Amino acid sequence: MKQSTDTLLMIRPASFRMNEETAVNNYFQKKDDDAISANEMAQKEFDRFVVKLRQNDINVIVVEDDEKLDTPDALFPNNWVSFHENGTVGLYPMFAENRRRERREEVIEQIEKHNHKVKNFIDYSDAEKDSVFLEGTGSLVLDRINKKAYCAVSERASEDLLMEFCEDLEYFPILFQANQSHKGKRLPIYHTNVMMCIGTDVAIIATSTIDDKQERKTVLENLKNDGKKVIDISEEQMSNFAGNMLEVRNTSGKLYMVMSDQAKSVLSDKQREILEEHTGIISSDLSVIEKYGGGSARCMMAEVFLPKSD
Repeated sequence: MKQSTDTLLMIRPASFRMNEETAVNNYFQKKDDDAISANEMAQKEFDRFVVKLRQNDINVIVVEDDEKLDTPDALFPNNWVSFHENGTVGLYPMFAENRRRERREEVIEQIEKHNHKVKNFIDYSDAEKDSVFLEGTGSLVLDRINKKAYCAVSERASEDLLMEFCEDLEYFPILFQANQSHKGKRLPIYHTNVMMCIGTDVAIIATSTIDDKQERKTVLENLKNDGKKVIDISEEQMSNFAGNMLEVRNTSGKLYMVMSDQAKSVLSDKQREILEEHTGIISSDLSVIEKYGGGSARCMMAEVFLPKSD
């Protein structure tokens, strides 16, 4: 069992803008003044990001978004789909109605065309009818080696669905509440993966967002007991996407922590040093995507762990 993969699915945006339907509880988003230029700039950022990943020998499967569907957040595919080593594909219920259109069969077909084998599906998307959501590896931060699923409960992360996921894929649930300060209030962080990231040997986490001391202690004990070197980031660093990273490996097995330029710029020298003891760093300018989309590098990459076809 590996924590990181050398193959990523990425969706090139066709209708990117600030998604008015997700802005209600994603406090990282900013108002979009010019949707046309935002989409063009996001495409340029996306293309440069893909080039950097490929230059480091990471396999990237790029699928074009369908402009007719008008899906502004399509470039964040990890929320609606996950691909697992046992050949399982997970499909997830999405909070925003316009994000439900992102689930496309042709995306899965593209993965299969790249010689990956799909054995079965677990489809939780019916829960949308009951307004119950679990947005993939946005809501879930998985320790794949130790089979633990970390989840900050929010409008987009249902405890019941987390339990169902853990039963289906044999993970142990670690549930907590993570909050951020917004307009003088402590409000739930919309996705777990903006406040924490788990690599093979290292974990990045904004512990100050877990207001309950017992919950914070439980999360930290689990990480440390599993041998993770913990890098504790501040809420300010988190708001600059320093928690929204993903560890990947290249085709030779070298590990990299992938992040945005903004996230890298807010790390302290000590934090960067600790990271670089365990992984290389790949960063790219994603400022337009971060500003209007409220997500960063990790959100743009769906990890493909599926077995290869014979």
